[in-house]
Amino acid sequence: MSQTVRLTGLVVYPVKSARGIALTEALVTPHGLAHDREWMVVDEAGRFITQRQTPRMALIETALTADSMDLRAPGMETLTIPRFRPAGSPFEPTIPVTVWRHATQALDEGDRAAAWFSEFLEQRARLVRWDPTRRRLSSKEWTGSREAENYFSDGYPFLVASEESLVDLNHRIGGGSNLPMDRFRPNLVIAGGGVGSEDQGTTLRSDAVEFARVKPCIRCVMTTTDQLTTRRGPEPLRTLARYRMDPRFDSPLFGHNLILIRGAGATLRVGDTLETF
Repeated sequence: MSQTVRLTGLVVYPVKSARGIALTEALVTPHGLAHDREWMVVDEAGRFITQRQTPRMALIETALTADSMDLRAPGMETLTIPRFRPAGSPFEPTIPVTVWRHATQALDEGDRAAAWFSEFLEQRARLVRWDPTRRRLSSKEWTGSREAENYFSDGYPFLVASEESLVDLNHRIGGGSNLPMDRFRPNLVIAGGGVGSEDQGTTLRSDAVEFARVKPCIRCVMTTTDQLTTRRGPEPLRTLARYRMDPRFDSPLFGHNLILIRGAGATLRVGDTLETF
């Protein structure tokens, strides 16, 4: 049975684990919304740094201009990173990096960016960018015969969540809870399909695009981090564990991972209607 939902939010996260940017429209690519998780911060060993172990990442604001990505953080001067490179220009040196169990080479954004992140995060860190000559695929355990590319996302190129599911969660937490959607870092926010609509059916599509739902999103300590203050508490994990556990996983769930079936190059806009099947 199909139902129609409305796209009420589009968010891109240029730097993995930094703040996202709410958009009114976004270009769809096979590896996610354009510029989503295109950059990542790594430690001295090249391993990815996220809010899980470094909550201060939540305080880093990102902004995309016509030709740059601007980064701001409390007490820091603005760091500007070029958004595009001229055709045929050489890439920066690559360095070995690891995101979860995937080891690859990434483009190093240089010593100035490294000094900025190291100072703010109070640890040795470097900013790297995805090398477009390389490929990183989602787990075939969940995508089956389809190949789904990623940049530095946790494992899948798109994440959808519904407004009704968040309202239901806050009601279950009680006490006037008003946790915002940014705790869950979705790329697509939908409304109109009811509680759990992001988990229903196998596809989410319009005339221009089609996504396949492939895996429920496992939730971790990042959801307990206030994105404005970095303070942590027991919610929402405590409440999610009461009604959103799945025997296949050892963590509560919220939202659903998607891969693109068709529509690369299309533009999604807030207000678009999508159908779930």
